[in-house]
Amino acid sequence: MEGTLQVTGTFRVDGNVKGNIISEQTLILGENAKVEGQIEGNRVVIAGRYDGVIFAKGRVEIQAKGVVTGEVHSPCLVIDPGGIFDGRCHMLASSDTSTSANVTIPIRALSQV
Repeated sequence: MEGTLQVTGTFRVDGNVKGNIISEQTLILGENAKVEGQIEGNRVVIAGRYDGVIFAKGRVEIQAKGVVTGEVHSPCLVIDPGGIFDGRCHMLASSDTSTSANVTIPIRALSQV
């Protein structure tokens, strides 16, 4: 599929997508997913392959077989053992602080197979 996909509720992708995915709740990229583009969502779970920029209000999870290349903007990033992340992570500071400072962490993680 190519284009912009806007979904409500929990949504799972197990195919090829090139474009933008906008989700109000949970977006799951299954083990067979290959997604290229931009994701906007609350919670993003990746077990397949993703290349692009993720903007998550909640958390981003890269599972054991997940591969993410690009940028992640999220207050919480979880990488399971075996998961791969090659890119930049912009973790938003706590909403309790009076300033809107960001913490940028460049990360390159590779699992040994």
